[in-house]
Amino acid sequence: MRLILVGPPGAGKGTQAVHLASHFGIPHISTGDIFRANLKEGTPLGIQAKSYMDKGELVPDSVTNAMVKDRLTQSDTENGFLLDGFPRNVAQAKVLRAILAEKKAPLQAALELSIDNAEIIKRLSGRRTCRNCGKVYPSDIPSCDACGGELYQRDDDKEEVIARRLEVYAEQTAPIIAYYREEGLLITIPAVGEVPTITGSAIRALAAKLS
Repeated sequence: MRLILVGPPGAGKGTQAVHLASHFGIPHISTGDIFRANLKEGTPLGIQAKSYMDKGELVPDSVTNAMVKDRLTQSDTENGFLLDGFPRNVAQAKVLRAILAEKKAPLQAALELSIDNAEIIKRLSGRRTCRNCGKVYPSDIPSCDACGGELYQRDDDKEEVIARRLEVYAEQTAPIIAYYREEGLLITIPAVGEVPTITGSAIRALAAKLS
């Protein structure tokens, strides 16, 4: 299974990625993890990325693309992968298609987690994060049950910030949904409800796509 996940912030991509990767026996590859690994190991790409980050600049697509290409050459991706956080725009989607064409292993599906903006704002603005361990809780929980730490609302979980993040998503990332629809790869499922229910819907939709 060669799969990407798309959807707005707060749709639950990270959570579903873990369950789906486990179900299909493929690595969950997030761009955040790729960046952290390259920075920690001090790879040439990591050093290049750090030079931009140290100046407060965005890491260019060319560096991100190279990191993803390098990750997809590793042996654990031979039977498939789940990409989370890449591609973020149509240009990156075309780069991914070219990378996979070289491997003669094209993408098989783009799974969109669909959810209304109002639900996203409600979901994200209602969560609190532990200052000590980073565990996330609903707003009605008084303190962290893992370490007893203080819970607080992150700046990017405030309503006005969430609204701006959704605007950026609509401008930059949402066009890849149309791109993958035209490619005949898009599968859309609702991302509202209990986590196991959403996972089950995703597995059934992917199985039907591949059958």
